[in-house]
Amino acid sequence: MDKIHITSIIDKNSTIDSSVLIGPYCIIGPNVTIEKNVKIISNVVIDGFTTIAEGTEIFPFASIGLPPQDLKYKGEKSELFIGKNTIIREYVTMNPGTEGGGMVTSTGNNCLFMASSHVAHDCKVGNNVILANNATLGGHVEVGDYAFIAGLAAVHQFVRIGPHS
Repeated sequence: MDKIHITSIIDKNSTIDSSVLIGPYCIIGPNVTIEKNVKIISNVVIDGFTTIAEGTEIFPFASIGLPPQDLKYKGEKSELFIGKNTIIREYVTMNPGTEGGGMVTSTGNNCLFMASSHVAHDCKVGNNVILANNATLGGHVEVGDYAFIAGLAAVHQFVRIGPHS
């Protein structure tokens, strides 16, 4: 089996480890870095200055690293970091940071982002965090290690959720 499906579009300036598996109809932008043993199932778009750490799995129709949904964003170079062994399920969206929030959105290791969950600009998500289906984090939210955000929960911008919550 080929490591990168023939129907996927991978920018030649992206950095992708040779062990990465990329399924059909994925699009990977020029400034994306994907570390070893990452699996991208199909129909995933990854763009921006995005780094995906080793062992992560991304399921169909996820939108990772595209511009933030913030009217103040003017195209500045901002980043998204996704930690090791993270599972990103169907239709998850994750956006990079903005100038007003430090320019970085990040998730820790061993996280689970269930279907249709959202991580907005400038969020800092700890290790072993779970966002259940349709859970959404507004901009600048901080989530401590081992926190669980229930399905359909909306977390307003600038909120902090403590560890083990």
